[in-house]
Amino acid sequence: MLFAMAEKIILDCDPGHDDAIAILLAHGSPNIELLGVTTVVGNQTIEKVTRNALAVARVIGMTDVPFARGAHRPLVREVEVAESIHGESGLDGPVLPEPTIELDSRHAVDFIIDTVMSNEPGTVSLVPTGALTNLALAVRKEPRIAQRVKQVVMMGGGVNVGNWNATSEFNIVIDPEAAHIVINESWPLTMVGIDVTHDALATEEVAASIAAVGTGPARFVGELLEFFGATYLEAQGFEHPPVHDPCAVAYLIDPTVMETAKVPLDVELTGSITLGMTVADFRAPAPADCTTQVARSIDVPKFWGMIVDALERIGEPKL
Repeated sequence: MLFAMAEKIILDCDPGHDDAIAILLAHGSPNIELLGVTTVVGNQTIEKVTRNALAVARVIGMTDVPFARGAHRPLVREVEVAESIHGESGLDGPVLPEPTIELDSRHAVDFIIDTVMSNEPGTVSLVPTGALTNLALAVRKEPRIAQRVKQVVMMGGGVNVGNWNATSEFNIVIDPEAAHIVINESWPLTMVGIDVTHDALATEEVAASIAAVGTGPARFVGELLEFFGATYLEAQGFEHPPVHDPCAVAYLIDPTVMETAKVPLDVELTGSITLGMTVADFRAPAPADCTTQVARSIDVPKFWGMIVDALERIGEPKL
């Protein structure tokens, strides 16, 4: 399904294997106008994830999108990375090319503010697929962006499920204070949590459909999924790895890829065993002024079809 106008987005990420695929999907979809990519500490240190983002841009031939480096640590807590899943570099597996793109001179927080404020109100969506530190800092520094942003579509959290501990998802628990700020802001927000993204599995059939594209970027994705699959099997027991972050981009491409429910949402900040838990209140119909919703299911074949289509459109870039 194609829309008359592409969705303008800023992708805020911490590459990361699934973040890399999210960048690829945003770049390759005609339904997305990618205004910029910002990075945040998360899967690895800010230096590593920023280099990874720039390397991915070279792999897929993305030369016309600005990249800005963001927060090097959470608002309050110490840095915690996901080396057990993403490796020492944050993007272990494929051999990464040397980046050829120069970073934007602005901090990611200022890039986000400037981009939102320079576009017409209600036209720019923010798509965070890592910790919410950059978005929290941006809306605190320039509160007017909350009324100008079209929507926030975040990959993170989960309804009654965790992955970094029993109750909490990684992107939320590494900076729960930032998540609390972002989720409680007045902008419309959709949470695409792991209770949904755990269905977006890179099965053998998916890997075969990606390999059939036959291009360098497709081989790159195959190498990503091979490493990602091995670490997910060892660390969390998944037979096939769940590919979380592109799900948020997919929702912007075609919202019918998911079913959503409007529901009050919040983040636990004080629980001794529930820190970072995202709490969705389904006890009654959501009040009229509720600005949050959660994804409840995903059309998995449609989702993977978007990624294969993006790879086919990207083709074989000249590195």
